[in-house]
Amino acid sequence: MRKWTGPHLERKLQKQKHPVLDFLFTYYSHRPVRLERWHPGPNVVLEDAPEYEEIPHYKTTKNGVTLDLESFTEARGKTLAFVEALLTATLTRQPRLNCFGLHEWAMVYRQTPEQVRHNAWPLRLGKKTDEVVENSKIQCGHFDAFRFFTEDARPRNTIQPTRDTQTGNEQPGCLHGNMDLFKWAYKLEPATPSELVADCFELAVEIRELDMKASPYDLEELGYAPIRIEDPQGRAEYVRQQSRFAERAEPLRHRLISLCRVVTRGTSHVDTTAGR
Repeated sequence: MRKWTGPHLERKLQKQKHPVLDFLFTYYSHRPVRLERWHPGPNVVLEDAPEYEEIPHYKTTKNGVTLDLESFTEARGKTLAFVEALLTATLTRQPRLNCFGLHEWAMVYRQTPEQVRHNAWPLRLGKKTDEVVENSKIQCGHFDAFRFFTEDARPRNTIQPTRDTQTGNEQPGCLHGNMDLFKWAYKLEPATPSELVADCFELAVEIRELDMKASPYDLEELGYAPIRIEDPQGRAEYVRQQSRFAERAEPLRHRLISLCRVVTRGTSHVDTTAGR
């Protein structure tokens, strides 16, 4: 994990902002030090591991230290139920691949340069950015992306997602939904095996890069060549990569669902590596 946490902490010391990678440590609330801490997951006993005795939801047995499933379920039962229901519902749906990353454009629609979130970086199309929104069909179903739309952009979205409709709207082609697998993985720590957290984080990093390559920002100086979703060729490339990420996210969803069932139902084993 230090492949990502190390450079992030160095940038933080230098007070340098990164419009692509900071998102993984700011929007997502898992601190770097926690990303670097290893957890074995449920039904594993650690011998000679006194450092785990003080971590919440571990217990000491005659054979060593292990996750206390009863304590964890009592504290996180609602989260476990929500994550399992959300991910299971998502798997029942076909990927929808026609949003073209326009959520990022809707987040800067009709804003002044001072209002733009990453205003240290220019918009590729300048004043024509708004025209892309006005000439496109915006259809974002992910609430946590939609809530960052500008006030003028929200009525243009064909879907008006809310927190209450999240489970009904989530679909496996959504970039933000697939990045959020990292969120659900760390929300279930220390029950989540660290290998699974790492796999979800790695996928989130790659998806975030696509997300910002297709955005209205000009980030070529940072090495991110744009995917010009305002053109047919760019949209085709976006769909190709979006579809590939949907395929990669599927086994991670299965692994997280398996984890929820292990913890709540007392199944003996969660697969931490399937589909890697």
